[in-house]
Amino acid sequence: MTLSALPHRRRAVLVGTTSPDAGAVLPPLARAVRRATVLIALGDAVVIGLALALAWQARLLVDLGRPADPQLSLLTSAGPQILVGWLLVLALLGGYSRRFFGAGVEEYRVILTSSFATAGLTGLICYLLRIELSRGFVLMAFAIGTPALVLHRYGVRLLVHRVRRAGGLVNRVIAVGGAGDIEEICRVLDRERHLGYAVVGACTPDPEAECPVERVGDVSTIRSSCARAGADTVLVARGGYESSEDLRRIAWALEGDDIDLMVVPSLTEVAGPRIQMRPVAGLPLIHLRKPQVDQAGGVSKRLFDVVGSLAALVVLSPVMVLVALAVRLEDRGPVLFRQSRVGWKGTVFRCLKFRSMVRDADRLEQQLREADGHDGALWKNRSDPRVTRVGAFIRRYSLDELPQLFNVLGGQMSLVGPRPQQAWEVETYTGHTHRRLMVRPGMTGLWQVSGRSRLPLDEAVRLDLYYVDNWSLTADLVIMAKTIKAVIGKDGAY
Repeated sequence: MTLSALPHRRRAVLVGTTSPDAGAVLPPLARAVRRATVLIALGDAVVIGLALALAWQARLLVDLGRPADPQLSLLTSAGPQILVGWLLVLALLGGYSRRFFGAGVEEYRVILTSSFATAGLTGLICYLLRIELSRGFVLMAFAIGTPALVLHRYGVRLLVHRVRRAGGLVNRVIAVGGAGDIEEICRVLDRERHLGYAVVGACTPDPEAECPVERVGDVSTIRSSCARAGADTVLVARGGYESSEDLRRIAWALEGDDIDLMVVPSLTEVAGPRIQMRPVAGLPLIHLRKPQVDQAGGVSKRLFDVVGSLAALVVLSPVMVLVALAVRLEDRGPVLFRQSRVGWKGTVFRCLKFRSMVRDADRLEQQLREADGHDGALWKNRSDPRVTRVGAFIRRYSLDELPQLFNVLGGQMSLVGPRPQQAWEVETYTGHTHRRLMVRPGMTGLWQVSGRSRLPLDEAVRLDLYYVDNWSLTADLVIMAKTIKAVIGKDGAY
């Protein structure tokens, strides 16, 4: 098997090739990341400076027409000090660490933590030194600056992802392990190109093994293999070492070189926040937390659903009225489509949607399935003749799903969760697929932001099970933000 046979081939340079990418004029990764980090820090400084300026201007407007306030000169001098302190706290907490570069939610957590820490330090210093600094100015500065920093970093992340998909800012990886393990690594990293990892060579114990990338040596030659391939990262698969001593030898061989060493554990479907290292008597034990959705997290998720659905119903009610009128006027049929779905713990409920098909759509479905040669789940026809003109429009922008907000408010569904299933789909479940029913089905989910109608069934199941096992409120917020982008871009909707 060759790398070209993998889906969405990465534009990475393989060892020994003469691809045009091999001679790209990009600087070495470390230098490029350093420059990008400096630019990010400058951007943070500008954002914080603007937030402080807006807070200062608001303070001026409050005092408009009053005698000059001696605090204004204090604000002028305190602003730059808060800016420098904020940046220092951000740096100390790892806000400019390479490991947060362009991936994960930890970067946003650091921003929130640094903002609260800087605000607290500002208050403490003012109290200890008896400085009468305007509380309104401080609160407004951090209230503006914190979300502005998050938006700035999100914009930077989108740019980094675009650069990485074009072949820039990519870590050149040597994969260590068996041929099967390396093939899996290539498949996963190629699927997540925006993370910036390209496998450029393999170190396998079997010189005759067929790998998706060129074999550049084995564990004993790992250092020279990295130098020959120009690699800056070594990724050791589960089958890449037989004992901890082998892993130590790899680490020793790379000492003194600017090469990252990473190990793939047997926890590829477990999110980082659930994993904790606990050294016990010299043993690096991995503690795996239980899924939060089974614990107090379920209460916070339900509260989030109630507040979110109520707010959405208030904001989107005019849109829902217009859609209902359009559906009704097109063919004088019913506005809503009700279908039985299986929800939390196997309970059956009536899932609501705006009707987007002709009135006898269910009767025609089996005929269309047979014509398409598809008798499984996730069946959708891109040119389904049952879809009305209004239905095609509201499907394109997922407006047909807005009535499900009432399902969320009623507790049958959640804003984010696995795809709601029909009874006959649940009857086909095998193995651990029933874990889908451990949480309420969602209006959106990982399946929604990962391809929607284009997803094969096994991938949709994998994403749903990953969500159930690794739920967090932060993940829900990220999925909802990505959903807005997917809906606006009509990604995978029909």
